[in-house]
Amino acid sequence: MRAAVVEVLEKPLVVRNIPDPECPPDGAIVRIGANGICRTDWHLWTGDWTFRGLSIEPPFVLGHEFAGIVEEVGSEVGHWKKGDRVVYPMNLGCGDCAQCRNGHQHICDIGHTLVPGVSFWGAFAEYSMVRYADENFVRVPDSMSLLDAASLGCRYMAAFRAVVDQANTRGGEWVAVHGCGGMGLSAIQIAAAVGARVIAVDTSEGARDAAGKLGAAHVIDPRQANPVEAIRDLTRGGVQVSIDALGIAETCLNSVLSLRKRGRHVQIGHTTRVEAGYVPLPIDVILLNELELYGAFGLQGHRYGAMLAMCENGLLDPGKVVSQTVGLDGITPVLEAMGPYDTVGVVAIDLAIEG
Repeated sequence: MRAAVVEVLEKPLVVRNIPDPECPPDGAIVRIGANGICRTDWHLWTGDWTFRGLSIEPPFVLGHEFAGIVEEVGSEVGHWKKGDRVVYPMNLGCGDCAQCRNGHQHICDIGHTLVPGVSFWGAFAEYSMVRYADENFVRVPDSMSLLDAASLGCRYMAAFRAVVDQANTRGGEWVAVHGCGGMGLSAIQIAAAVGARVIAVDTSEGARDAAGKLGAAHVIDPRQANPVEAIRDLTRGGVQVSIDALGIAETCLNSVLSLRKRGRHVQIGHTTRVEAGYVPLPIDVILLNELELYGAFGLQGHRYGAMLAMCENGLLDPGKVVSQTVGLDGITPVLEAMGPYDTVGVVAIDLAIEG
């Protein structure tokens, strides 16, 4: 099969033929329809996450945010068959650990060792192998294209958990989103869909324009105005929900300081080697204002039903977050552009297999 292979870190990916993956008894082979190029791919391609113990050893095939068609299932798989259209959550569960048994498959105790494109060769290719298919596959509705479904494997579903499950965002509340990349724009669309009034903060004019089209009522360029002061002025005291979708010290701090009393901060942006996992926070402000801080990391397969119902009812449209499509030979320029945050929304590899 054809795949885009990392031969050397931070060097152009090489599109070449590699062996087809083998199907494990508990898993499946997926024929890839579309695959989002995620910032996680950039972190791994540049070696940025070695401080977390996450690194790849070239040659390696990245790609974890995908939708496709089941090509083959293992002997232990009982609920899926060849031809099923599926999305595979990046945050998968084994189904047997304490977290999975309590319904928290997205933070499975061993799930991080089972992620295609992170733990083993992934989906920047025509086919990918996955594990624990029965526990994790989610059926893509007939009304949704595989291209539209690709980001449901990572950024869009993580944003859904942040906005709906963790922040419990309610209609009429103010929501600020700091950092309007693919995950931030997804959060904006979802927050607007549940009736929130959304403020988008980003230095990129393209990202701010996209935020407005996806439902943001106000956009702020933090180079032109202090975002905390601007948000407090707009909302007369601060937002009920604030989301850091970038993960740098500035956006995390601004997110917390944008909150009104008893507000909820949700962290969905990962840090880089600059922060190395640690960001100073205003502890006294958090204490005195009784702020709540949440993390959001993926979405359980059993929670996809609510998100997909909103898609089928026209309330959500993940396809509108996709700004560009490329082929396997177009991945490198996208990864290079991610360094200076020079992409907008979700850029997806479209393998056009649906006919």
